[in-house]
Amino acid sequence: MTEFSVWAPERDRVRVQIGRTSHELRSTEDGWWRVDVPGTGPGTDYAFLLDDSDEALPDPRSLWQPDGVHGPSRVYEHGAFEWTDSAWTGRALPGGVVYELHIGTFTEGGTFDSAIERLDHLVELGVDFVEVLPVNAFDGVHGWGYDGVLWYAAHDPYGGPDGFKRFVDACHARGLAVLLDVVYNHLGPSGAYLDRFGPYFAGQTIWGPTLNLDGPRSDEVRRYAIDNAVSWLRDFHVDGLRLDAVHALSDRRAIHLLEELASEVDSLAAHLRRPLSLIAESDLNDPRLITPREAGGYGLHAQWSDDLHHCLHATLTGERQGYYGDFGSLPALAATLRSAFFHAGTWSSFRGRTHGRQVDTLTTSGHRFLAYLQNHDQIGNRATGDRLSATLSPGLLACGAALVLCSPYTPMIFMGEEWAARTPWQFFASFPDPELAEAVRTGRRAEFAEHGWDAQDVPDPMDPDTVLRSRLDWSEQREPSNARTLAVYRELIALRRAHPELTDPRLDRLRVEFDESARWIVLHRGELRLACNLGAQPAVLPLTGEVLFSSGPGVLAEEDSLHVPAETAVLLRLRSGSGSGDAGRR
Repeated sequence: MTEFSVWAPERDRVRVQIGRTSHELRSTEDGWWRVDVPGTGPGTDYAFLLDDSDEALPDPRSLWQPDGVHGPSRVYEHGAFEWTDSAWTGRALPGGVVYELHIGTFTEGGTFDSAIERLDHLVELGVDFVEVLPVNAFDGVHGWGYDGVLWYAAHDPYGGPDGFKRFVDACHARGLAVLLDVVYNHLGPSGAYLDRFGPYFAGQTIWGPTLNLDGPRSDEVRRYAIDNAVSWLRDFHVDGLRLDAVHALSDRRAIHLLEELASEVDSLAAHLRRPLSLIAESDLNDPRLITPREAGGYGLHAQWSDDLHHCLHATLTGERQGYYGDFGSLPALAATLRSAFFHAGTWSSFRGRTHGRQVDTLTTSGHRFLAYLQNHDQIGNRATGDRLSATLSPGLLACGAALVLCSPYTPMIFMGEEWAARTPWQFFASFPDPELAEAVRTGRRAEFAEHGWDAQDVPDPMDPDTVLRSRLDWSEQREPSNARTLAVYRELIALRRAHPELTDPRLDRLRVEFDESARWIVLHRGELRLACNLGAQPAVLPLTGEVLFSSGPGVLAEEDSLHVPAETAVLLRLRSGSGSGDAGRR
């Protein structure tokens, strides 16, 4: 026997359809409807009928959608899965390295099980966290995952709920923690039936309908999001969540949804006796997100630092269009390395206003900010989905990797970055509705036409070949140039583990020197120095010591100077009693 329940406070009648039989649900004062149906259990397909309509709708809290987001839900029992991770005690974020991947394009198979076959590569690379792009159910087979409409169900083409559990279990067996990307700021354009059941929606974002977080009957809507987060952490054994675009959450309550979620997750972590992390993506540049609740903040554990990405990207590529306009100088890079945000109550020419708030570098730990050279957004939202490896030399790629991995922040690597993958990562979807598919296709091309791109140069997001082009080619690692880049990443991560100076997250301890004209920059990490020559000419720096790492040949450490070839990164330990000169600005 199974109890079927659903929240539908504004409906006069609710039935659950099982096969050809419908069963009436009983209403309660809190807007929930319930009924026990004998002879049902795991594997039973069902759907809800509202009022006198014969349209069968999936359960808003469905755990399994084997026939897609428009089809019936299937009863799933979490307790039936046989976990093997009872000895897993979790992974704390400080000192860790994050690896971001998309299940559908990480491997040729595009499933949870095929991804498991590549986990040993991540262990050998040395990362600690696997951050998985959204796996909630969305319409179609292929997509980024940000158009999810049934948040509790793992996407069936990837392997469904059991497949995701096998993936998490396999990660834990290898000492890898799992972070899951979740989207609470909107629902996708196809299959979002929540508003049929109750007042779930409150307007639109640029991506789709947004949740009613502060209007009438919003208590249960908030629970819908919070219970979903708890389910991923508790029932799927996930170790943390990346919260997509939290700046798009519209919540005017005294206790913001993020604060309420952080409190709930901290309580769950205490019960599970393992650390659970909440990591925000935010465009606000507001450190209140990661300020502890007892200090008046929201109490999230970390957030992405897009400013640092923009500084690195603009400095290495020379691009200045769009939001890269304020970035690209070494003074901007040095300032952002020291304080996480470049826009911290300062003028943003892209926004046409001042933006952000200053980070207190004395009290805020650097591990609370994720630093990255590339990520899914910054690649996939380019017109052709081109990676940095399409334009930068291996030397500059190594310098960028060194600046991220030797910084006081939590480094994140996007899948394939570690070997300078040549495959693009493009925007793709697979909506079956031809009108919606055409709208997405034309909208994408119109967006980039405004920036001067020819429509024929923008990949068709609905073309299956766009997905195929975006899948990693694992054979590239055997190419000499790719193998050298992979060796650089492995060595830098190993050095990060071996030397506590490189995982020290204290921002007030970081010093940065640079010479804009000579194009070099030096990070002071305790007794270690990371020197990156970003220029096209060799540079002589006022440093001396033992060379621990070099991304290329030709480095010469003399008694009073360090000779660094063009586009080369060097890590050295200072000799006792030595220091660096003041040739560059700090």
